[in-house]
Amino acid sequence: MFGLVPFVSHNELAKDENVFDRLMNVFDEPFMQGFHMPEFKVDVKDNGESYELTAELPGLKKEDISLTYDHNYLTIATQNEQSRDEQDEKGNYVRRERSQSSMSRSFYIDNIDEAQATADYKDGVLSVHLPKLAKAAEAGHTITINGVA
Repeated sequence: MFGLVPFVSHNELAKDENVFDRLMNVFDEPFMQGFHMPEFKVDVKDNGESYELTAELPGLKKEDISLTYDHNYLTIATQNEQSRDEQDEKGNYVRRERSQSSMSRSFYIDNIDEAQATADYKDGVLSVHLPKLAKAAEAGHTITINGVA
């Protein structure tokens, strides 16, 4: 029989007195319990004439980050690949590990001047400056009447 079995970490197994019963009762538990999607922290501040967005992206290089603005959505996407090879004197692998991660967050921010938007990345913090468009003149206005009273 083929089926999906929920992932249970070693720490969760250690909590239970009877490990065998815990493993046999996998169907009584939510699937993928304890699984969390990677995410990063973002602050968005309205300064009146602009928005300031700050994202914490520690451990990434500038080349690993993509910043796009399309249809009033600002999207921050990251792609990170790492590999670590350890070999003995003969060149045989003792250990070889590879990991890949990606994260993405989107924010609806309208009424900004795309041409004037800027971004800086320093010490693991992405700072994005998004100036607002100049306010359009309000529709309708009072017309002054000239002439003799």
